[in-house]
Amino acid sequence: MKYNIKWDLESIFPGGSSSPQLKEKLALIRNQLDELSSLTTKWDTEKDGPAFKELADILLVQEKLTKGLSQVFTFVEAVQSADVLDKQAGALLGQVIELSSAFSTLQIILTKKMVAMPDNKWNELVELPAFKEIEFSLNETRRHGKELLSETEEALINALSIDGFQGWSDHYDSLVATIEIPFEDGEGHIHQLSVGQAYNKMNTDPDAKVREQLFKKWEETWGSMAPLFSDTLNHLAGFRLADYKAHGVKDFLKRPLEYNRMNQETLDTMWKAVSDNKKPFVDYLNRKAQLLGKDKLSWQDTEAPVIIGNTSAKVYPYDDGADFIVKNFRKFSGKMANFAQYAFDHSWIEAEDRGGKRPGGYCSELPESKESRIFMTYAESPSEVSTLAHELGHAFHSHVMTDLPTLNQQYAMNVAETASTFAEMIIADATVKEATSKEEKITLLDTKIQNALAMFLNIHARFLFETRFYNERQNGILTEDRLGELMEEAQKEAYQDSLSEYHPHFWASKLHFFIADVPFYNFPYTFGYLFSLGIYARSLEEGAGFEDKYIALLRDTASMSTEDLAKKHLNADLTKPDFWEAGIAIMKNDVDTFMSLTEEYVK
Repeated sequence: MKYNIKWDLESIFPGGSSSPQLKEKLALIRNQLDELSSLTTKWDTEKDGPAFKELADILLVQEKLTKGLSQVFTFVEAVQSADVLDKQAGALLGQVIELSSAFSTLQIILTKKMVAMPDNKWNELVELPAFKEIEFSLNETRRHGKELLSETEEALINALSIDGFQGWSDHYDSLVATIEIPFEDGEGHIHQLSVGQAYNKMNTDPDAKVREQLFKKWEETWGSMAPLFSDTLNHLAGFRLADYKAHGVKDFLKRPLEYNRMNQETLDTMWKAVSDNKKPFVDYLNRKAQLLGKDKLSWQDTEAPVIIGNTSAKVYPYDDGADFIVKNFRKFSGKMANFAQYAFDHSWIEAEDRGGKRPGGYCSELPESKESRIFMTYAESPSEVSTLAHELGHAFHSHVMTDLPTLNQQYAMNVAETASTFAEMIIADATVKEATSKEEKITLLDTKIQNALAMFLNIHARFLFETRFYNERQNGILTEDRLGELMEEAQKEAYQDSLSEYHPHFWASKLHFFIADVPFYNFPYTFGYLFSLGIYARSLEEGAGFEDKYIALLRDTASMSTEDLAKKHLNADLTKPDFWEAGIAIMKNDVDTFMSLTEEYVK
């Protein structure tokens, strides 16, 4: 092969979970925590000079720790993701989490001292050259810090969070690591598939009987463990709600909105625009059902390839997929293309389809190395090429910000999904444009529309479920049966009852519901998708000259609110439906084309 299908972790810390260098790094972080503790405890805002030199020293050590903890977390998570049976990696992850908790406690002490400063003195501080560039982040920290409890109480909550938030999230990962899905092939042989392998085959195999068999086993498997997953989800959410209550937070969406630096009006406007424009996507599902010879699609059919006549599904071996991405990135941005080429050449990507890997995919940063690592299970389909481009978009986003202060690199999830979805859009469009026949174009257009379907219907179902789950969880534990009811109700509403069969155990199988550090890991995807559509439309209008404007937008993503970012770089008001509907219109055009191209095949 031209490119390595396994990632390089040895250049980070040689030796995997037994790396001596990793052990040394963890010891260094402990020493830096002691140093930060001493500096923070001694800092007296009244005695610090007019240049606030002591605070500048504190922030310098804080920056080193932020980068160091992120570096080791990415490495340990990568080792564990590639081999879920590596028990040493699990133990190391626990150590990193404990260090991160100690770091959070020290940040609370620092924040409390910032909050106590008189407004006039604080305003003088953020105007100083040493702090002006990070003014937004400092003001945000001080504003949120006004809701903190005492240092002792916050330290206790951080300590308990290791076995609370993080403990239950880790417990979910441990449970999933034990799961295998049985699959009987055409010759009667039984194969035990990992969750990632089963998911890919269940959703993308062209044989309806294969998809049906796997979906049945998939539901049965997750259902058999539903009591365990129910305990996990209930207690994770219960801990989170108890934390909110302790801080006087009554609205469980307050923290997710703060984290994404957006307001409720923006979120409500976005979902209303989605709800008001679902009919074309329901029509698409009905047409797809006709093309697959069904009255209605079942859950596992929604991502199945549409293959007309003798046209075979387009296949992209890993090398071909990589080259396709680089070639089409270059049409928009030479910098994006060169970056992607470097990532492939230097083995940043774990893509091998094998057992023993965790499900899903992600991109994670190595701030000290100024690199990223991408994890996925590549299956050679057009949608997998788009997914790979999606993760490279995340990596490019971080890459263009490496020279900024660390505090100005901490962008939220909603804008993070902008860069990734933009990259994915470039590739999805390219696959459709390179179709050599009408039949192939239909297949590839179907693949592209599936992404919109996920954002407008699937993600909406997740949001509806999670909102209703948290509403009810405030009054007590929910049984696994009730969770299944809520999930199926949300899916029927989001999909406007267009499917014949739903996935009631989706709440158990979807990792996103069990992530500790980011609640409501759903609506930012739809936001990023629609936001990126607006950017993509602008790039088509302006051509290569838009590259620098795009990078300038990405560099600002951690330095202002989402609403201000859109206003500054796109002259858009996110609280008005016009912006969202313009993005949706782009995908509606694809649906219209699909409907027109397929009309003759259903008469």
